[in-house]
Amino acid sequence: MMKVAAAPMFGAILLALWEIAVVAAEVPPYILPRPSAIAMAIAANAGDLASALAVTLQVTVAALTLAALSGALVALVLAQSPIAERIFFPYAVFLQVTPIVTIAPFIIIWVENVFVVLLILAWMAAIFPIISNTLLGLKSVDTNLKDLFRLYGATRWQTIRRLMIPSALPYFLGGLRIAGGMALIGTVVAEMVAGTSGTRSGLASRLVEASYRLELAIALGCFVLLSAAGLVLYLVLDAVSRRLLRHWHESARAAP
Repeated sequence: MMKVAAAPMFGAILLALWEIAVVAAEVPPYILPRPSAIAMAIAANAGDLASALAVTLQVTVAALTLAALSGALVALVLAQSPIAERIFFPYAVFLQVTPIVTIAPFIIIWVENVFVVLLILAWMAAIFPIISNTLLGLKSVDTNLKDLFRLYGATRWQTIRRLMIPSALPYFLGGLRIAGGMALIGTVVAEMVAGTSGTRSGLASRLVEASYRLELAIALGCFVLLSAAGLVLYLVLDAVSRRLLRHWHESARAAP
């Protein structure tokens, strides 16, 4: 019980110290609002912030799904041919190391639909961990097991389906947990760069708007909601990973 409560208790202590310090120092709310003021701002704008968060999560989940499918497929293709890996893997690295803010202006010019713009940019941020981890898993299959499959006359597809994919699943799920956070980060950065507005704008856009108006309580409220959404997304992906691996993989077995 104490292990579960330790993190929330530590957070509550930090918030209490923050509240006391801001009140004691008489810091203006446009410089640093109190945690209680942030909570009241979230409550007062709950409907608006919830709809904006839903837009952000819609893009994030769509980008993560697309990254998971396309990344796993690319990794599977690259694992079949060392030549293909040498040719195409550097381009996957290119997607990872290219800052979203540098490529966003071109995507905005080339693509008219704002949702598609955000989806492309978030997908670019999320796909590399999927490709890298899954490819590592596919290449880490025990050579002796491969030889055994070959000895028994298994086809390439049978070897892939019954040996390589199950062996790579923990690596894929590990990459998926990383990609979930990257997809959210990509969505947030894309919303800020694209400058979306209106009823279909995401939470990052509301954060920027509030900061321009020096409404820091609302801006920090957006930050809190985005951080909470990222944590929930990670916990969901971690739960899915544990459920898929709990019966056969050491990483998901409960500690004694």
